[in-house]
Amino acid sequence: MLFPESRRALELVAGETPVWTDGYDIEAARAQARAAAAAEPREDVAEVRDLDADGVPVRLYRPGGARAGVVVHLHGGGFVFNDVEVHDAAARRLANRAGMAVISVDYRRPPEHRFPAAPDDVSTVLRWIEDNRDVADLRIHGPLYVHGDSAGANLALVAALRHPGRFTAAVLIYPFLDPRAGFETYRTRADGFDPREAAWYWQQYAASPADHDDPDLAPLLSDRLATLPPTLVVTAEHDPLCGEGEHLAGLLADAGVAVTATRYLGQLHGFWRHPAVFPAAEALLRQTAGFLGQYSPQQQD
Repeated sequence: MLFPESRRALELVAGETPVWTDGYDIEAARAQARAAAAAEPREDVAEVRDLDADGVPVRLYRPGGARAGVVVHLHGGGFVFNDVEVHDAAARRLANRAGMAVISVDYRRPPEHRFPAAPDDVSTVLRWIEDNRDVADLRIHGPLYVHGDSAGANLALVAALRHPGRFTAAVLIYPFLDPRAGFETYRTRADGFDPREAAWYWQQYAASPADHDDPDLAPLLSDRLATLPPTLVVTAEHDPLCGEGEHLAGLLADAGVAVTATRYLGQLHGFWRHPAVFPAAEALLRQTAGFLGQYSPQQQD
């Protein structure tokens, strides 16, 4: 059943224009998301810096007394929406709870830049991190982790598959994985996330129908799942993506990956980023921090 906060959230968004509407204004929607994010309260972080990672904009967050390690954060938004500004408050909370540096990646988005622009940008950032490990001013040494929500979790998973052995652990929050929407949850759990919206995102992202069979876009098709590091997979009960996320967790378990899978009851897709609305968001953030802490050195960087 939907928890009360989820029911209220559905009532608030009931009148919004669907993305699949003819003439939908993507730029206006992006601007609206940035304006809404700018109005959110933001936690203080000891250091926040905007950097150029070989042509890809990133934002580095480092909390006071940070331990060694870097979390690469990849924002959600159906590949089309959101950016480092929209996810600034969430990245600050992640850095403070995890107690280590976070690098939030401003990857290119469709429809202006279709697949594989986004995963290529993530790969560029990973190379930049490795090339700058010894730069004293940056202090981006120690274990590397990857974290993403929704479409960002797709990119996080693809990054781990493209670069086996690079990450110490991965966190995938309601990952967006199946361009064919083949799981029953698209018909039984589509509260607040219409399957037509999901289909629209894939249409914007893929450069051609053939991309739907590319593991860099549809990572459930990968034959390299066994190469993944310890992975936390999180799903929301009332989310059409619940089926593909939990299917991924089963595949990882069968492949011998150390996987932890958690379904948050009563919750909707997107709850992770809105702790003022969804009390479970803070619980998930602390679960994420605890999971990363299992694989993190305790010394400061």
